[in-house]
This record gives sequence, C-alpha cells and structure tokens, in this order.
Amino acid sequence: MSTETLTRRRRRAGEIIARLAETYPDVHCELDFEDSFQLLVATILSAQSTDRRVNLVTPQLFSRYPDAADLAGAEPGDLETIIHSVGFFRAKSETLRRLGTELTTRFGGAVPRTLEELVTLPGVGRKTANVVLGEAFGVPGITVDTHVLRLSARFGWTKSSNPLVVEKDLACLWPQETWTRSSQLVIWHGRRCCHARAPQCGGCPVGDLCPSRGAF
Repeated sequence: MSTETLTRRRRRAGEIIARLAETYPDVHCELDFEDSFQLLVATILSAQSTDRRVNLVTPQLFSRYPDAADLAGAEPGDLETIIHSVGFFRAKSETLRRLGTELTTRFGGAVPRTLEELVTLPGVGRKTANVVLGEAFGVPGITVDTHVLRLSARFGWTKSSNPLVVEKDLACLWPQETWTRSSQLVIWHGRRCCHARAPQCGGCPVGDLCPSRGAF
C-alpha cells in the first residue's frame, strides 16, 4: 500500500465495492429488528456472538420487554435466562438494564439519533452507534467490526488495526453516501468468502484487486 497513491487506492476501493455489490445484491443487516430500539439492543447482544444466535433470542426478549422502560425494570435472573445463549449473559444483562434506564431517564425512552449521544449509552461504542444510525435512521456510518478490520487490512485500505483509525481511512476512500452499504458489503464478504483462517482466494470476486491474494 505504501507505493499506491490515494487516488489510485480510492479507484481500487470503488471497484472492489462495485464488484461486491454485484456479488451480494441482497446485502442487508442480518439482525432482525422492527425499530431503532430493537436494533440497538440486538447489536449490543451480538458482541462476541453471531447474528443468527441473537435472532433466536430477541423475539422472546422483545415480547417480554418491548421498550426501554420495561428493559430498565427487568428482573436480572429472567433477563439472563432469556439471553443466556448469546454468551456473557450476566454482563450483557446488566448493560441492557442500564441501557433501558438511560434511554428512559435521558431520552424519554427514544433512541437518540446522533453518534455523539449514542456513544454515551451503556454498551454503545462507535461500531454499534454507526449500525443504528445507518440501518435505523439512514445516517451514513462506517461499521468497523472484526470483518471490516480484517478485510480493510487485506485489501490494503489501511495500515492500522485501531478501529477509529480504520474508520477514518475508509472515510477517505468511500463516498459518504455509501458508507452504510459499503460496510455491509465488506461484512458479508468477510462472512461468506474472506474468512479469517481460510479465505477462499481462488473463488474471490475481487481477488485480482486484492494485494493479499494467496498470502494465507
């Protein structure tokens, strides 16, 4: 990446995203949700878990605790039982109850619509905030999860492993209006092809554009 100009890197990034869009035309957030509150809770639960596992527990969770006030008043043992299978259930239960309290007391039960406010909530970092902004409110955001971190390095889009730096590097390469969709495309490619341990370089639709092809 050191000899590649920013202009050339932007062009290559655009070609990669375009091909991924052709490969995954139905790309979308794989967490099930009906509103911003449900998405926020589901995204917090997905930490060190899978979207599929989270989707198995959220129907019962939201049936029992449909809004922030209900979540704030949840009985810890009951909440832990419902979310047990997603892992770290005790810590996540405490985080969700604190989240419910904060949303109720500070925001009238509504999910705030700015990154600055979202990241003040329990369990919410920039990654979660950008998911909510992009998917629930249509505000462009770059979601730097483990897949985006890995593929950004393999694609030569960044030299850093710091999520904040990676987010800034990607913001220089992707047009702002594409941030949410581009993030999802990279996440889908990471889940379906460019795996951490055994990337499928031979069948990769962007292999000829990737400086790391065949290096794993």
